[in-house]
Amino acid sequence: MEWDSESDVPSGGEGGEEEEEDEEQGFVLRGGVGGGDGGFFSLAVEGMLRSAASCGLVVTDSLEPDFPIIYVNRGFEEATGYRAEEVLGRNCRFLQCRGPFAQRRHPLVDATVVTEIRRCLEEGIEFQGDVLNFRKDGSPLMNRLQLIPIYGDDETITHFMGIQFFSDTNVDLGPLPGSTLKESLRSSTRFTLDNSYRPISSGHAHIYREFCGIFQLSDEVLCQKILSRLSPRDIASIGSVCKRLYHLTKNEDLWRMVCQNAWGSETTRALESVPGAKRLGWGRLARELTTLEAAAWRKLTVGGAVEPSRCNFSACAVGNRVVLFGGEGVNMQPMNDTFVLDLNASKPEWRHVNVSSAPPGRWGHTLSCLNGSWLVVFGGCGRQGLLNDVFILDLDAQHPTWREISGLAPPLPRSWHSSCTLDGTKLVVSGGCADSGVLLSDTYLLDVTMEKPVWREIPASWTPPSRLGHSLSVYDGRKILMFGGLAKSGPLRLRSSDVFTMDLSEEEPCWRCITGSGMPGAGNPAGLAHHLGSIMWQ
Repeated sequence: MEWDSESDVPSGGEGGEEEEEDEEQGFVLRGGVGGGDGGFFSLAVEGMLRSAASCGLVVTDSLEPDFPIIYVNRGFEEATGYRAEEVLGRNCRFLQCRGPFAQRRHPLVDATVVTEIRRCLEEGIEFQGDVLNFRKDGSPLMNRLQLIPIYGDDETITHFMGIQFFSDTNVDLGPLPGSTLKESLRSSTRFTLDNSYRPISSGHAHIYREFCGIFQLSDEVLCQKILSRLSPRDIASIGSVCKRLYHLTKNEDLWRMVCQNAWGSETTRALESVPGAKRLGWGRLARELTTLEAAAWRKLTVGGAVEPSRCNFSACAVGNRVVLFGGEGVNMQPMNDTFVLDLNASKPEWRHVNVSSAPPGRWGHTLSCLNGSWLVVFGGCGRQGLLNDVFILDLDAQHPTWREISGLAPPLPRSWHSSCTLDGTKLVVSGGCADSGVLLSDTYLLDVTMEKPVWREIPASWTPPSRLGHSLSVYDGRKILMFGGLAKSGPLRLRSSDVFTMDLSEEEPCWRCITGSGMPGAGNPAGLAHHLGSIMWQ
């Protein structure tokens, strides 16, 4: 934990009235800030906090494992660069790591001080000392820290308060990873911007040619021998380097060569035959085909209706069809009907599908597409509580019939989990909410094509925080991607925007954090919960 205080405040004395007030509030700060015994925490600390521009105040919960943070003040945010929502639920030791993505304590942090802090926390006594911390941007701070235990009515330590006085410190840490390269590129770019399109005099050729020799080439050589070998995305980036390259990247012949090298001659000829392609130009075509620049939501008017109305249903894409199953009706009524919306139809409309042997009604379940036309339902909440059953339906069968798959060693019953399918035969289930509101972080796999299917838990040395309402998708063959949800962080549950991946083709699959700090709410974009991820193929 990282905290501080730099002033000595007398303890004891004039404590009668303050003691009564503290008892009325339900907790007491034992021990003087100056280190005296038996006194109460002086109100002079309040004035001290107000007068210090770089003073942080942190409160942690000592009744929870690992002393999670439950409060930080604005001074902490301004001094460290971390927002409150990024640190709530975490242990303060992250300040000993250089930057939000560092995994270990920096070697210059005094291990003796850290050990003493840990001892004071375990024994419930006060601590005062200096410890090296780091801002979010990686710059060092010296933290003059004071830890003070807070007592509840039953004389039990319920919280620790940390008072922190931050000051800049001159420590030779070396560059952050990648910073030297970035600065070198930045310096080179500035030089190129100033000189790339200027003639080089012979008297200074030995100075400039090292940096700008490429610009002595003709436009024709640059385009045909160098730029044409780049990818469409790289060409778009090259155009922002200098004026000369900007004008070169506007050449339609160059863009055609780049697209042909990237996609092949057959694809290039096919694109040329599309009406309007010539008007758009190859540069515009490349941007629209390789980025989401042209992607836009549009409202689709469809016929029919899903009746009765419901919420907490599950839906998935089966080719160009959208399938909806179950949900929560009026008065928490679990539903088990199936609807299909065919987007290939000239006038799409919702259609109720008559099926046999429908599963028990449920909501908070998952519906996934398997093997082209199969639908697989797992879990959810029904009339009798949480479920962990599996049902399959062939949507293209002449008489669609749900059938139950009885897998051995099933996972815990749950709802608000996420699922996806793999290899056209396997169902992957992750997380969710079990009995009594307990959040889960496990991952299970079931091969539904086996004669006697068996659930298999995928072991991992580290798992993302337990969560519900997240999405799970498959990409690049056998890799799965988890996004968002309502995740557990200490005693809190926060909306998350973190992204995690796992490669199931590895001998020992493991979760990896792609964006975010590994705690809820610390990434981009804004946190989401109870969302749905699905893919539709044209």
